[in-house]
Amino acid sequence: MIEYILMIIAVLGALLAMMQRDLLKAAILTGIPGAAIAFLYQYLLAPDVALTQAIVGSAIIPVFFALAVYKTRRMEE
Repeated sequence: MIEYILMIIAVLGALLAMMQRDLLKAAILTGIPGAAIAFLYQYLLAPDVALTQAIVGSAIIPVFFALAVYKTRRMEE
């Protein structure tokens, strides 16, 4: 049953990130599906994959997205 809950959290987190108008919020919210999938891998007894997913999917990708959004912001005149 917990597998289904984690999958639903991952899908809802991805939908929440896609519906955001602010790109910085969307970049930060991309970590939700990564964390849910990392927990799912841990539950399925794949700790090495879970650790990799937690590092990449929950930390590195949202930070890179946020940096890209921050670096490409246009100044209003």
